[in-house]
Amino acid sequence: MVRVGMGYDVHKLTEGRDLILGGVKIPWELGLLGHSDADVVVHAIMDALLGAAALRDIGRHFPDTDPQYKGISSILLLQKVGALLKEKGYQIVNIDATIIAQKPKLLPHIDQMIKNVADALELSEDQVNIKATTEEGLGFTGTMQGISSQAICCIQSVRD
Repeated sequence: MVRVGMGYDVHKLTEGRDLILGGVKIPWELGLLGHSDADVVVHAIMDALLGAAALRDIGRHFPDTDPQYKGISSILLLQKVGALLKEKGYQIVNIDATIIAQKPKLLPHIDQMIKNVADALELSEDQVNIKATTEEGLGFTGTMQGISSQAICCIQSVRD
């Protein structure tokens, strides 16, 4: 059986935090506010994967009220999601994610993000796609109040 999932995440931009996207620390004056490292692209990917397997969402598995997740790397949480999918009998076919941010320019970091996500999930890099776009100055991402990400994935049961 083939299943599809989608995920969405958004975090507010703020001073005094690192900007982590796809497990990459991006040099910039603003970072994302959140309980963990606030990596919106990895959070969207995790929600897509969990949704495809009907395993709810990242808030259920890694609640922001739990101190063990304070400041944690989202890549580590992604590894846990990958292990959970394997345990439930699923393998990932592919992942496609989009980061929506007016600034900074993300193109120089995309290849490393893809590698980080693929490595965390034990996938080949050609199974993961990450891209970035702006909203031409419109909306909360366009006015640099925050960064959002969307992701979609396809998984299949290894038991079929």
